[in-house]
Amino acid sequence: MRADRVHSWAAMLVAVTMTGVVACSAGDDGAPDGRADGAAGSATQPATGPAPSTPEPIETDSTETDPAEADAPTEAPAAGEDTASSPSAPVTEPPHPVSLPALMEQEFDGGDLELGDVLEDAGSYIRYAVTYRSGDLTVSGIMNVPEGDGPHPVLVLAHGYIDPEIYTTGRGLAREQDYLAREGYAVLHTDYRNHAQSDDDPENEVRLRLGYTEDVVNAVLAIRDSSLPFLDGDRVGLLGRSMGGGVTLNALVVQPGLVDAAVVYASVSSDAVDNFDRWTRGNPEAAELTEEIIDAYGPPEDAPGFWQDVSPVTFFDQVTEPVLMHHGTADDTCPIEWAHDTRDALADAGADVTLEVYEGEQHAFEPQWQASIETTAEFFDRHLG
Repeated sequence: MRADRVHSWAAMLVAVTMTGVVACSAGDDGAPDGRADGAAGSATQPATGPAPSTPEPIETDSTETDPAEADAPTEAPAAGEDTASSPSAPVTEPPHPVSLPALMEQEFDGGDLELGDVLEDAGSYIRYAVTYRSGDLTVSGIMNVPEGDGPHPVLVLAHGYIDPEIYTTGRGLAREQDYLAREGYAVLHTDYRNHAQSDDDPENEVRLRLGYTEDVVNAVLAIRDSSLPFLDGDRVGLLGRSMGGGVTLNALVVQPGLVDAAVVYASVSSDAVDNFDRWTRGNPEAAELTEEIIDAYGPPEDAPGFWQDVSPVTFFDQVTEPVLMHHGTADDTCPIEWAHDTRDALADAGADVTLEVYEGEQHAFEPQWQASIETTAEFFDRHLG
């Protein structure tokens, strides 16, 4: 091939820029066996149902392009010249399918929010059974609708761990459901998949319960998509407790701007390794689940990248909503140190975060709960009012 044609062929090459939990947690009210209403789980909580197939990481090839070629002008090849040897554009490896980055790329389509039977007339609000769509699943829950025409601002509540075998619809966060509805908020308490009348997802445990995050995101989207006239889909907040606190943090990093404000009570750690080590690994009753998780993803010490990608703390720079945290110094289920670490990481990432610390308060929040819920209502009034 002549030298001038070789030069022409080389000039065509243009560089292409490469683009690039375990929430085994305590439940709502602090009882270690999870049997009380909203009870906290501890070493007994991991569900070990039928083992799903192990999700495998997806790998792809990528080809480096010579940086010197990035500024080369593009020219059409000479007539008849073979172009089959042109380098292909590099392909970036997608995120692991079980990860928060994978959820960030997912197209959520929550909708079909439907009111069912009236469960209670509480005077200042009506309690309904509800269902909504979360991906291919139907998820159940309850909704407290305040008296009056509205439209009312809406709060989505994400409960802590309660054994799905004993869970009944709307169970958990009962005090918060009632108080906030009496304050004029429509309250949607999601059951999550695998609970009450929700559809089953047999892979959820081995997928580190990331399905619960999907269900909360889709609950918010179902509200925003709803045509129910008494719901104000432009004013939506999120509240999560214990395991539900971790679910809330996941939702904030997966879908920035999803809600207007968020509150977390006595949350699990924002580092998935803390939760895995506290409630799953080393727990004899969770030995089978531990083995499945480690077989699928590797232990934290051997696969740090995977475990970082299922930890919301890794992505706190994504959080756009103001966050209010409540935590007691005597919480022996979710240590107060986790709250300080989460608060500090959020602040370092530039988030608007406030941590309210309750001296001597335990995981269940009993003596100082009234003070905490009044602070919560004021916070939501300020950001959703």
